Formats: sequence, C-alpha cells, structure tokens
Amino acid sequence: MKVFFYFGVILLGLFEIANVYFIMPLPGSQRMDTLPIAYFLYTNRWVFRIAFGLCTLIGLFPAWRASKWITLACLAATGFIAYQFNFVMSADKMFYQPRTLRLAATDENKVALDKLVLGLEINGATKAYPIQYLGYHHQVLDTVGGKQVMVTYCTVCRTGRVYAPEIDGKPAQFRLVGMDHFNAMFEDADTRSWWRQGTGEAVAGPLKGKVLPEIFTTQTTLQQWLGMHPGSLIMQADTLFKADYADLDTYDVGLGRGKLTGTDTISWKDKAWVVGIEQNNIARAYDWNRIKKDRVILDTLGGQRLLLVMSADQKSCYVYECPAGDGMFALQNDTIVGGNLFWHLSGAPITPQTPALKPVQAYQEFWHSWRSFHSNTTQY
Repeated sequence: MKVFFYFGVILLGLFEIANVYFIMPLPGSQRMDTLPIAYFLYTNRWVFRIAFGLCTLIGLFPAWRASKWITLACLAATGFIAYQFNFVMSADKMFYQPRTLRLAATDENKVALDKLVLGLEINGATKAYPIQYLGYHHQVLDTVGGKQVMVTYCTVCRTGRVYAPEIDGKPAQFRLVGMDHFNAMFEDADTRSWWRQGTGEAVAGPLKGKVLPEIFTTQTTLQQWLGMHPGSLIMQADTLFKADYADLDTYDVGLGRGKLTGTDTISWKDKAWVVGIEQNNIARAYDWNRIKKDRVILDTLGGQRLLLVMSADQKSCYVYECPAGDGMFALQNDTIVGGNLFWHLSGAPITPQTPALKPVQAYQEFWHSWRSFHSNTTQY
C-alpha cells in the first residue's frame, strides 16, 4: 500500500509544477502552444489535488511504518513545491495593483519628464500613467472622464493597452493569472476565462473569442504629453512598491535588467522595438530604428494613407491619417509641415482653417510580440 503514497506525492509535486510552468516564463514554457493544457490543468486543479492527495493518504501509514524519515522528506518536498509554485511563483502573488492610486497635477508631480507614459483623454479629462509603474503592476484600475478604465502593461512584450473593464456591457473584475507566448493574461472573476493583454481577446474559457472594448491611448514621454495636455493628472509612485519600481528604472530606455525585458538594438530581432499598426484587418510593423532615422514615413495600409512622425527626442512616435490630396510631409523640430500647412506634433493645426490630423492607434512593442499576435503582419 505504501506505493500509493509515493505515487501520490510524486504526481502531486509534478502537477503543482506543471500547473504553473505552462503560464509563467520558465525555460521553454512560453514557446509551446500549450494554452489548452494549461487552462485544463488550472481549472481542474482541485480535482487533481484531491485525487493525488487521497492516494497519498491511502499509503501514508504503510510508508510511515516502512521509513518515517523518507516519508517526512517526501511530504516536506511536496509541501515546499506546492508553496513555491502557488505562493511565490504565481503571477498574482508576484505583482500587485497599487494599494493607493494617487494622481497629481503638474505642480505636485514627482515623475521625471523624460519618463514614458501611457496617456488617456476621455471626455475632456486627461491622465498619464508612467510605464515604469505600470510595468510592475501590470494593470491599474481608474476612472477617466467618468469612464472606468483598465490600464495594462506587459514588460516582456513591451505592450501598453487600455481597456474598458466590462464584458458585454457589464462591469467585470480581472486578476493577473500568468502569461502565454510571453504576453500577460488576465482572468475575469465571473467566468474564469483567460484574456490576452496584448489583444484584449479571451483565449481560453467560456468566453473564448470575445474581445474587451479597447480605449485609445498614446505612449509618449511625460514632457511631450504635458505639452499637449498641460492640465493632465499624472500617476504617482505608491511608496509600498518603491523597490519594485526601482527594478524598472532604466526600462524606458531599453535597458531592462532581466533577459526577458532587455532590448535588441539590431532591427527585427525578437526584442527590437517596432511600431505596430492594424487597419481594416491588415497589420504592419515599422522598425523603430528606421523611424528614428527618417523621422517621417508615409505609407498606405488597408486603403488608408498614413503619416508616421518621430519627435526630436526620438522617444515618441505618432501616427495620423493623411488628409486626402496632400503631398509630402516633413518635420521642422517638432512641427509637422505639409506644403503650406503646419501642425503641432499632437496633430493640432497651426495654420488657420486647417483641419486637425486624425490620430491612428499605433502600438510600440517588441517585434516578437507583434509578430506572435499578428501572424499576417508585413514589415515596412
């Protein structure tokens, strides 16, 4: 009967490892298409735990009579594995939302102006969220212009996305559950479906295929954002997570301290930066180094003529629809010039009787991320 004990503790230990392995960035785990397996194991975890636990219990006393020390060692090892993989290495035990979300006006702001932020403008209200803070929290819940928002960021993909935290028009709660193909995943509290951070799509569970409502966001430096929105509020550091923020203090400039968050400086390597755009279900990636070099790129994607412009500080890229019939464009410092027409970098017109440039949602992220979730993408 002691065989049941060893059978139970070994399988229980292996299960606890597998339950986390497939949804965390462990060696090899993120390069396999194992999401269905991961979801099955996770959603049925208590079935496996009870089954293997009963086997362990059935053989416990025979194993104890045969060797107390071996039995104790097996129980201790299994308990250690269960603790490490459920309370140390699980995503929601490693990353927490802010305990106190504080946003300050410019006169009380403590965030450096050269830091990158995700900026939101909703119903005339503007707020900026530093990606150094978002990178640790992974999600921040807030209200902007009377609308609930879920501001998300994945440092391993370098993807910033903002969603309305609702499913079919009803408010929903989400927690960080792990990652798939290096992209963070959230689980909703009601259906336990898993949602991919980079696309807002449910990729496992009862709601598979549904997509969260996305909210337009701009990634730029805080200085650029405040130049466009001087009355904006800025998210401040939660002092409880000071050490966690410090680990990401050079992330903005591509000097991530970990292998997962570092940057490739050579174009089109896995962790090279790109600007990704999707128009009418057609996706294209633009090399960050090329945009920095040219500063202005004109292209047509999905039947829409696009204008990509890079700020003089080479940290902010903006994308606009080109007005019909206009010719070439250029940049003079941070002023967009199209013939005899002039615009601010924000797309706001400078010359009289000139329509504003219409912004296009563009994403700044690692090439491996854009390629993984836009399999039909082309490269500019």
